[in-house]
Amino acid sequence: MLAQIVLFDGFDPLDVVAPYEVLHAGGAAADGALTVELVTAEGPREVTAGIAPLSLRAVGRLDPARAGLVVVPGAAGRMPRGTGPADDGSVPAILARALDTGLPPLLKEAVDRPDVCVATVCGGSLLLAMAGLIGGRNAVTHHEGMDALASAGVRAVRARVVDDGDLVSAGGVTSGLDLGLHLLERELGPQPALFVERLFAHERRGVVWRAPA
Repeated sequence: MLAQIVLFDGFDPLDVVAPYEVLHAGGAAADGALTVELVTAEGPREVTAGIAPLSLRAVGRLDPARAGLVVVPGAAGRMPRGTGPADDGSVPAILARALDTGLPPLLKEAVDRPDVCVATVCGGSLLLAMAGLIGGRNAVTHHEGMDALASAGVRAVRARVVDDGDLVSAGGVTSGLDLGLHLLERELGPQPALFVERLFAHERRGVVWRAPA
Protein backbone atom coordinates (compact mmCIF):
# COMPACT_ATOMS: atom_id res chain seq x y z
CA MET A 1 0.00 0.00 0.00
CA LEU A 2 1.13 3.53 -0.79
CA ALA A 3 0.27 6.26 1.71
CA GLN A 4 0.46 9.84 0.45
CA ILE A 5 0.53 12.64 3.01
CA VAL A 6 -0.63 15.94 1.54
CA LEU A 7 1.32 19.16 2.07
CA PHE A 8 0.07 22.69 1.43
CA ASP A 9 1.49 26.07 2.40
CA GLY A 10 0.76 26.68 6.07
CA PHE A 11 0.39 23.02 7.07
CA ASP A 12 0.90 21.99 10.69
CA PRO A 13 4.24 20.11 10.90
CA LEU A 14 3.25 17.68 13.67
CA ASP A 15 0.07 16.77 11.79
CA VAL A 16 2.39 15.49 9.06
CA VAL A 17 5.43 14.16 10.88
CA ALA A 18 3.56 12.10 13.50
CA PRO A 19 1.59 9.89 11.08
CA TYR A 20 4.52 9.86 8.64
CA GLU A 21 6.90 8.35 11.20
CA VAL A 22 4.32 5.87 12.50
CA LEU A 23 3.32 4.66 9.04
CA HIS A 24 6.92 4.54 7.81
CA ALA A 25 8.07 2.50 10.80
CA GLY A 26 5.07 0.19 10.54
CA GLY A 27 5.66 -0.38 6.85
CA ALA A 28 9.29 -1.24 7.51
CA ALA A 29 8.25 -3.65 10.27
CA ALA A 30 5.86 -5.31 7.80
CA ASP A 31 8.60 -5.93 5.21
CA GLY A 32 7.68 -2.96 3.04
CA ALA A 33 3.94 -3.66 2.92
CA LEU A 34 3.34 0.09 3.35
CA THR A 35 5.36 2.98 1.92
CA VAL A 36 4.85 6.66 2.67
CA GLU A 37 5.58 9.81 0.67
CA LEU A 38 4.92 13.53 0.98
CA VAL A 39 2.99 15.07 -1.91
CA THR A 40 1.31 18.28 -3.03
CA ALA A 41 -1.33 19.15 -5.61
CA GLU A 42 1.40 20.67 -7.79
CA GLY A 43 4.11 18.00 -7.55
CA PRO A 44 7.60 18.02 -6.04
CA ARG A 45 8.43 21.28 -4.27
CA GLU A 46 9.51 22.80 -0.97
CA VAL A 47 6.43 23.53 1.13
CA THR A 48 6.45 26.14 3.88
CA ALA A 49 4.86 25.10 7.16
CA GLY A 50 2.64 27.34 9.25
CA ILE A 51 5.49 27.56 11.76
CA ALA A 52 8.22 29.59 10.06
CA PRO A 53 10.87 28.99 8.90
CA LEU A 54 10.23 25.24 8.87
CA SER A 55 9.52 23.56 5.54
CA LEU A 56 9.28 20.03 4.15
CA ARG A 57 9.95 18.80 0.65
CA ALA A 58 7.22 16.99 -1.27
CA VAL A 59 8.54 14.29 -3.58
CA GLY A 60 5.53 13.89 -5.84
CA ARG A 61 1.98 14.84 -6.78
CA LEU A 62 -1.14 13.65 -5.01
CA ASP A 63 -2.40 10.73 -7.11
CA PRO A 64 -5.45 8.89 -5.72
CA ALA A 65 -5.13 6.33 -8.52
CA ARG A 66 -1.83 5.18 -6.96
CA ALA A 67 -2.46 5.72 -3.28
CA GLY A 68 -4.45 3.40 -1.05
CA LEU A 69 -4.27 5.89 1.81
CA VAL A 70 -4.35 9.70 1.65
CA VAL A 71 -3.60 11.66 4.82
CA VAL A 72 -4.65 15.32 5.04
CA PRO A 73 -3.16 17.50 7.80
CA GLY A 74 -4.49 20.71 9.27
CA ALA A 75 -2.93 24.16 9.37
CA ALA A 76 -0.76 25.86 11.97
CA GLY A 77 -2.22 29.25 12.81
CA ARG A 78 -4.52 31.15 15.12
CA MET A 79 -8.11 30.24 15.84
CA PRO A 80 -10.32 33.31 15.26
CA ARG A 81 -12.32 34.62 18.19
CA GLY A 82 -15.83 35.94 17.88
CA THR A 83 -17.75 36.34 14.63
CA GLY A 84 -15.47 38.77 12.80
CA PRO A 85 -13.52 37.90 9.66
CA ALA A 86 -10.52 35.61 10.11
CA ASP A 87 -7.13 37.25 9.69
CA ASP A 88 -4.58 35.93 7.21
CA GLY A 89 -2.75 34.02 9.91
CA SER A 90 -5.79 32.14 11.13
CA VAL A 91 -6.42 28.45 10.52
CA PRO A 92 -9.59 29.06 8.44
CA ALA A 93 -7.75 31.56 6.23
CA ILE A 94 -4.86 29.16 5.63
CA LEU A 95 -7.26 26.34 4.79
CA ALA A 96 -9.20 28.62 2.45
CA ARG A 97 -5.98 29.45 0.60
CA ALA A 98 -5.25 25.73 0.25
CA LEU A 99 -8.66 25.31 -1.39
CA ASP A 100 -7.76 28.04 -3.89
CA THR A 101 -5.25 25.67 -5.53
CA GLY A 102 -5.46 22.44 -7.49
CA LEU A 103 -6.03 20.47 -4.29
CA PRO A 104 -9.87 20.22 -4.11
CA PRO A 105 -10.43 18.12 -7.28
CA LEU A 106 -7.67 15.72 -6.23
CA LEU A 107 -9.15 15.38 -2.76
CA LYS A 108 -12.58 14.81 -4.31
CA GLU A 109 -11.13 12.04 -6.45
CA ALA A 110 -9.61 10.45 -3.35
CA VAL A 111 -12.88 10.69 -1.39
CA ASP A 112 -14.88 9.29 -4.33
CA ARG A 113 -12.62 6.28 -4.95
CA PRO A 114 -13.92 3.23 -3.05
CA ASP A 115 -10.42 1.73 -2.86
CA VAL A 116 -8.89 4.77 -1.11
CA CYS A 117 -9.02 5.52 2.60
CA VAL A 118 -8.84 9.24 3.35
CA ALA A 119 -7.51 10.12 6.80
CA THR A 120 -7.24 13.52 8.44
CA VAL A 121 -5.42 15.02 11.39
CA CYS A 122 -6.72 18.03 13.33
CA GLY A 123 -7.94 20.66 10.82
CA GLY A 124 -7.60 18.30 7.87
CA SER A 125 -11.25 17.31 8.31
CA LEU A 126 -12.18 21.00 8.24
CA LEU A 127 -10.35 21.31 4.93
CA LEU A 128 -12.43 18.49 3.47
CA ALA A 129 -15.61 19.94 4.97
CA MET A 130 -14.89 23.42 3.56
CA ALA A 131 -14.46 21.76 0.15
CA GLY A 132 -17.92 20.18 0.51
CA LEU A 133 -16.53 16.63 0.41
CA ILE A 134 -17.66 15.03 3.69
CA GLY A 135 -21.15 16.36 4.35
CA GLY A 136 -23.19 13.87 6.38
CA ARG A 137 -20.09 11.87 7.37
CA ASN A 138 -18.80 11.26 10.89
CA ALA A 139 -15.56 13.06 11.73
CA VAL A 140 -13.60 14.90 14.39
CA THR A 141 -11.23 17.85 14.34
CA HIS A 142 -9.41 20.00 16.89
CA HIS A 143 -11.74 20.79 19.79
CA GLU A 144 -11.78 24.49 18.88
CA GLY A 145 -13.04 23.66 15.38
CA MET A 146 -15.84 21.25 16.24
CA ASP A 147 -18.60 23.84 15.87
CA ALA A 148 -17.25 24.87 12.48
CA LEU A 149 -17.13 21.21 11.42
CA ALA A 150 -20.76 20.70 12.44
CA SER A 151 -21.76 23.94 10.68
CA ALA A 152 -20.32 22.50 7.46
CA GLY A 153 -22.79 19.60 7.62
CA VAL A 154 -20.50 17.01 9.18
CA ARG A 155 -21.58 14.82 12.10
CA ALA A 156 -18.98 16.03 14.59
CA VAL A 157 -18.05 13.22 16.99
CA ARG A 158 -16.09 14.12 20.11
CA ALA A 159 -13.58 11.27 20.09
CA ARG A 160 -9.82 11.15 19.65
CA VAL A 161 -10.10 9.03 16.48
CA VAL A 162 -13.26 8.54 14.41
CA ASP A 163 -13.38 5.61 11.97
CA ASP A 164 -16.15 6.14 9.43
CA GLY A 165 -15.07 3.43 7.03
CA ASP A 166 -13.08 4.99 4.21
CA LEU A 167 -12.87 8.26 6.17
CA VAL A 168 -10.77 8.21 9.35
CA SER A 169 -10.15 11.41 11.30
CA ALA A 170 -8.21 12.40 14.40
CA GLY A 171 -8.67 15.37 16.72
CA GLY A 172 -5.94 17.53 18.23
CA VAL A 173 -2.41 17.69 16.86
CA THR A 174 -0.79 14.83 18.82
CA SER A 175 -3.66 12.52 17.86
CA GLY A 176 -1.80 11.96 14.58
CA LEU A 177 0.21 9.34 16.48
CA ASP A 178 -2.97 7.51 17.47
CA LEU A 179 -4.36 7.83 13.96
CA GLY A 180 -1.24 6.27 12.49
CA LEU A 181 -1.30 3.37 14.94
CA HIS A 182 -5.01 2.75 14.29
CA LEU A 183 -4.42 2.75 10.54
CA LEU A 184 -1.49 0.35 10.92
CA GLU A 185 -3.58 -2.07 12.94
CA ARG A 186 -6.52 -1.74 10.56
CA GLU A 187 -4.54 -2.19 7.35
CA LEU A 188 -1.59 -4.38 8.36
CA GLY A 189 -2.69 -6.08 11.58
CA PRO A 190 -1.80 -5.75 15.26
CA GLN A 191 1.83 -6.89 15.03
CA PRO A 192 3.23 -3.84 13.16
CA ALA A 193 1.09 -1.50 15.28
CA LEU A 194 2.35 -3.06 18.52
CA PHE A 195 5.94 -2.91 17.28
CA VAL A 196 5.67 0.82 16.54
CA GLU A 197 3.82 1.51 19.78
CA ARG A 198 6.73 -0.01 21.69
CA LEU A 199 9.37 1.57 19.46
CA PHE A 200 7.94 5.07 19.96
CA ALA A 201 7.13 4.48 23.65
CA HIS A 202 3.61 5.78 22.98
CA GLU A 203 0.47 4.07 24.18
CA ARG A 204 -2.61 4.99 22.21
CA ARG A 205 -4.99 7.36 23.95
CA GLY A 206 -8.76 7.42 23.87
CA VAL A 207 -11.32 5.14 22.29
CA VAL A 208 -11.62 4.81 18.51
CA TRP A 209 -15.23 5.67 17.62
CA ARG A 210 -16.45 3.46 14.78
CA ALA A 211 -19.52 4.08 12.67
CA PRO A 212 -22.25 1.46 13.12
CA ALA A 213 -22.15 -1.20 10.41
